[in-house]
Amino acid sequence: MDILSNLWLGLSVAATPLNLWWCLVGCFLGTAIGVLPGLGPAATIAMLLPATFGLPPVSSLIMLAGIFYGAQYGGSTTAILVNLPGETSSVVTALEGHRMARRGKAGRALAVAAIASFFAGTVCTFLIALFAPPLAEVAIKFGPAEYFSLMVLGLVASIVLAHGSILHAFGMVFLGLLLGLVGTDVNSGTQRFSFGISELADGINFVIVAMGMFGIGEIIANLESGDTRDVMVKKVTGLWPTREDFRRMIAPTLRGTALGSILGILPGGGAALASFGAYALEKKISKYRHEFGTGAVEGVAAPESANNAGAQMSFIPMLTLGIPANPVMALMIGAMVIQGIQPGPSVLTDQPALFWGVIASMWIGNLMLVVLNLPLIGIWVKMISVPYHLLYPMILVFCAIGVYSLSNAAFDVYLMVLFGGLGYVFKKLDCEPAPMLLGFILGPMMEEFLRRALLLSKGDPGVLVTQPISAVLLVLAFCLLLLVLVPSFGRTREQAFEEG
Repeated sequence: MDILSNLWLGLSVAATPLNLWWCLVGCFLGTAIGVLPGLGPAATIAMLLPATFGLPPVSSLIMLAGIFYGAQYGGSTTAILVNLPGETSSVVTALEGHRMARRGKAGRALAVAAIASFFAGTVCTFLIALFAPPLAEVAIKFGPAEYFSLMVLGLVASIVLAHGSILHAFGMVFLGLLLGLVGTDVNSGTQRFSFGISELADGINFVIVAMGMFGIGEIIANLESGDTRDVMVKKVTGLWPTREDFRRMIAPTLRGTALGSILGILPGGGAALASFGAYALEKKISKYRHEFGTGAVEGVAAPESANNAGAQMSFIPMLTLGIPANPVMALMIGAMVIQGIQPGPSVLTDQPALFWGVIASMWIGNLMLVVLNLPLIGIWVKMISVPYHLLYPMILVFCAIGVYSLSNAAFDVYLMVLFGGLGYVFKKLDCEPAPMLLGFILGPMMEEFLRRALLLSKGDPGVLVTQPISAVLLVLAFCLLLLVLVPSFGRTREQAFEEG
């Protein structure tokens, strides 16, 4: 069978001593750096990308994939223990995971996150092996109009799934779209919203925005509140879920894996939207929804499985179409180009050993992360078990190092501080930053796809509604907008996203 032969080919490539070693190195380094507050997968890969230049192409991509998942695991660790998400998709994990940690269940929360992520990664490895060729064919049918409509649906869904006021969420998405316009217009070469600042000619890096909003903003908020982290960290006990935890996490993990797999296939969905969606779904249908806001196991298992599934399935459009679904995939595409590999449909047909080797290494990497992280949780805890007044200077240093390493520019560090101040203001105004970050990522891509669609249709905007797939996606987005106007849904939404 083709499936078995593809899996065997992938395992034969990924299981060589050289590739196993670099997978282990990537997983360990990714976790070690990702566990430090303020550093997520994008910053980790950006900092360690030069280390892969001298490696063979397959080993290089396997190591980067290991860094990706390792940093995600580390991001969930900081989200649970320190309430500092490594990236957008870890925000949801922090909601329930950090409350579990404050109740003395930090070890169980970390174990639930690791096991749910491993299960999702295992399932997605087989799903990719089974459906990669037909899924690639489906994705190829998406033209510029369909991509634009898909991203519109993603932004509307992020508004619906955002916490707090709909108006606040809409404003944050709009702000993200505006920030995404900063830089040089690729068509005309004209600088937009750069205000004569040469450092803004290439736009604002996502890592700068994410670190500022979540890292610096969180520091300012905690300094104001006077909270300390050492009290919570001392309560870390038990590094394995109980039998009751296992029973309660099965269904949420399955649902999160399914949702993440669906949203991760197409660009514009991905880990962040899957994580928020899985959390919202569990708060609505779980038998234990009354425990949400106090540290529910379901609130950790569902978003972590959805996050990992969405992230792993996002490799499909990246490898087959050369289209990044998130900033990390953009860095992966850069690594492929540096190695002389042209991302696109030819990867699956012309370099099957590389394609399936990377896919198989994801399962091996997830297994390594479970084996590494559960016994080494104590080490990760010790890295952040110092009192908060000693921890926050370290957070600032690592945030600054991560941002500075992007382009070796001090201006980026100043910009991160500016976004940190904005993050604190948004926190005081009860405005969630996640929709802004999603708008910031998707905005430039939406503009590019809209321009391509209008160019192909000779300036006719009707192409967005005459293409069947595009029309269906826009109708779904419009229905979601109408849904939030229904009073009963509005009340249900407020209850579902109540954090306290």
